[in-house]
Amino acid sequence: MGGAKVLAWVTRAAVVAAALTVVAVAWFIGCSGERPITVGSKNFTEQVILGEIVAQHLEQRLRHKVVRKLYLGGTLLAHQALVNGDIDLYPEYSGTALTAVLKLLPSSDPATVFTTVKAEYQARFHLQWLDPLGFNNTFAMVIRGDDARRSRIETLSEAAKHASGWRLGVGYEFQQRPDGLEGLLKAYGLPLNGSAKTMDLGLLYKALNQKQVDMVAANATDGQLSVWDVTVLRDDKRYFPPYQAALVVRAETLKAHPLLRQTLNELAGRFSDETMRRLNYQVDGEHRSLREVAQSFLNNSKLVP
Repeated sequence: MGGAKVLAWVTRAAVVAAALTVVAVAWFIGCSGERPITVGSKNFTEQVILGEIVAQHLEQRLRHKVVRKLYLGGTLLAHQALVNGDIDLYPEYSGTALTAVLKLLPSSDPATVFTTVKAEYQARFHLQWLDPLGFNNTFAMVIRGDDARRSRIETLSEAAKHASGWRLGVGYEFQQRPDGLEGLLKAYGLPLNGSAKTMDLGLLYKALNQKQVDMVAANATDGQLSVWDVTVLRDDKRYFPPYQAALVVRAETLKAHPLLRQTLNELAGRFSDETMRRLNYQVDGEHRSLREVAQSFLNNSKLVP
C-alpha cells in the first residue's frame, strides 16, 4: 500500500473512530440519564434561595450535575424558559400561576386553586406541579405593632373601622393587580387618609417605621416580619387568593430522571411561612451568602445524608 493510500486509510479510520466515540458518548449519556438538570428561579430573594436549596439538594441526593439559572426575571420569563426547555424546573406560586399565566379568575380556596393549576399546566404545557413546599406567600397588610396593640386591631375588618383612615403604602404591582388595591378597598371598605403612596417594595417597611405611612401591602414571607415589631392583619374575609409555593417541572425531565420526583418531594412541607421569613432575612438582613443559607437549611432539615 502506498504512503498516500496508507495516509488516506488512517485518516478515514480516525474519522470513523471519532464518529463512533461521539455515538457511544451520546448513547451513554442518554442511557445513564446524566444530562444536567437545570434549576431556574425568578429574580427576587425568596426565589433564588429556593432555587439554590433545590440545586444543592439534587447534587447531594442524586449526584447529578446541576446547572443554575437563577435570577431569570419575572413570572412570564421564568415560565417561558420552562416551556422552552431552557430550564427543567423552578418554584412558582399557585395564585400567580392561576391569574398571571393561566389568565383565570382568582379564587380564595387553596385546594381548588392548586388542583386547577396542576391540571391546566399538565394539559396546556406538559408541566407538572409537585407537592406544595408548605408556605403561602400571599399579600399581607401590615401595620406597626404599637398601633395594633393600642387600637386593638388584629383583622382587616377591624382596620376598616379606623375612623381617621390609613395612610397606605403599596408596591407598583399591587396597585395594578386584579387581586390588589382596588379589590381590597371594595372588599373591606377600608378607609384611606389620602391616596395610596406607591413605592419600591424595598422601601415599604422603612416608610412604615418612619411613620410616613400607617399600613403597607407587603408579602407574608418578607424577612422583616421575623424581626420587626409589626402586626400582619388577618384577612378575615379571605380576599387575597392563596399563593402556595411548589416546584414546577417539565414532564420529560421527570421521565428522564426516575428518582427526580421522589427527591424533589423530599422538600415538600418543609417550609412554613416563618421558615421562609427567616431564610429571606438571613440573606437580605444579615447578608449571608446564598450558598451558606441553603446549606444550613438542608443540614438543619436533616436532608443531607
